[in-house]
Amino acid sequence: MNNLHVITVVKNSIESALITIDSILTSECTVNFKFYVYNDFSSDETKEKLEIESQKLHFSLINLCDFSSNKSSNLLKIIQLAQQNAIADKAHLLFIDSDIVIGTNTIQRLYENAGIHQKVGMISAITTNIHGKITSPFLFTKDFKTGIFETKKSLHFCCIILTYNLLSSIDFRDIKSEKVNINAAISKTAIGKGFFNYLLTSVQVLYFPHKTSFWSFFNSNSIEQLWQNLTKKHKK
Repeated sequence: MNNLHVITVVKNSIESALITIDSILTSECTVNFKFYVYNDFSSDETKEKLEIESQKLHFSLINLCDFSSNKSSNLLKIIQLAQQNAIADKAHLLFIDSDIVIGTNTIQRLYENAGIHQKVGMISAITTNIHGKITSPFLFTKDFKTGIFETKKSLHFCCIILTYNLLSSIDFRDIKSEKVNINAAISKTAIGKGFFNYLLTSVQVLYFPHKTSFWSFFNSNSIEQLWQNLTKKHKK
């Protein structure tokens, strides 16, 4: 298999989202991937900016208003749509949150490990802050060695790959309510179907919650210079 779909969900916070998008599009990887940005009822200003950037940077923009009238969180709907698109292309699905900055080889490393055996379900990178300290929701891994570890814990959708074999074995449309914990529901279902979920502690990504002071700092300085520093630090 040489197919991969990468998705990012944007709900305003356009400055940080564009840094996430840039980190994805400047990745160094051999796998062919299609990149989809889902606009989850952002403001008109954010929608317009995303439309301009999608034309300039050549990513696919999907506006949730074309599929749903629900203006609150549409994560479940997005995952259901993304699953069907990935299955049609016989592709793995990589979810990267819009407050994540990935390293230049993050996509390649996750993709390679998704193929270690036929029953891989999900593989997640580990989130850190700018100082390299592991952040929530992965604090429980702080004493783990570097490597790949099977886990039965719920894997959060920060930077995580769902394999084609998993996607084609379960139907996310069977998850009926947005009120359920989607991370837990999919993780549990994968294990129940005989798949194995993994943490890849050697792949770390930068996590910055939207509207933190870091983004103000980022926007008031040279983005290119800061981005170079970040990718150098996390090119492992």
